[in-house]
Amino acid sequence: MKPIGDVVRAMPIPPPKNGAIKITPRETVRCQICQDAGYLRADVPINHPSFGRLYACECKRREQDERRAEELRTLSNLDVFTAHTFDDFDMSIDGVEDAFQAALAFADEPAHRWLFLWGPCGVGKTHLAVAIAKHARQWHQMQVYFDVVPDLLDHLRATFDPRSGTAYDERFALIRSAQLLVLDDLGTENATPWAKEKLYQIINYRYSEQMPTVITSNVDQRKVDDRIMSRILDHRLTHYVEIDAEDFRRPGDPRRVRRSRRM
Repeated sequence: MKPIGDVVRAMPIPPPKNGAIKITPRETVRCQICQDAGYLRADVPINHPSFGRLYACECKRREQDERRAEELRTLSNLDVFTAHTFDDFDMSIDGVEDAFQAALAFADEPAHRWLFLWGPCGVGKTHLAVAIAKHARQWHQMQVYFDVVPDLLDHLRATFDPRSGTAYDERFALIRSAQLLVLDDLGTENATPWAKEKLYQIINYRYSEQMPTVITSNVDQRKVDDRIMSRILDHRLTHYVEIDAEDFRRPGDPRRVRRSRRM
């Protein structure tokens, strides 16, 4: 493929009315592949199907990836969870060991796997989900989207306009295709037909593509759309962990010892 910059330079350019035209020297451009044009044209015969087609250069793809990662970072707002790391997770309560080890293993190797943490409120599900998201972003440089399911649907509703779906389509595609998706509190959303369908579309897409996904829930699984639960509970893809522990937020917290673990 020929760089667009080379194609433009080969075109006859009429002299400007007000003096000489300034052309950036080749050695000063940031990208030597496309000469900072951002796109390349296929170097093929005129009768080829790809004739005249433009392809994003490596520099443009990197720029797009960085922009997507920053947008997901802003939407996720993980920085507010200052104490939600694996080091800070309190292991002193009975019943959380399996969930901690499962989260740790997923964080170390998240590719093509799902993790489903189910249990009552106050047993550390959100803490572990956030810890996974932070670890994946820091150590694997993954594009991560974290959100509580009701808030996710609110974000989508905020951009939805039946007259012009461009902003919504872009937001939906950004979330659906995040390299790692972490959904907290599945089942607590307002289960309108629209919400059910949007959530199913996200889950089904990631299920079909086998994209790394973490989901937490504390509700009766029979209250969640059967289509969604069928995919979440597929043992070929998902590690399902049921947390049998007491809510540590309530008075009379039985924990007395705090142990720190480092990855």
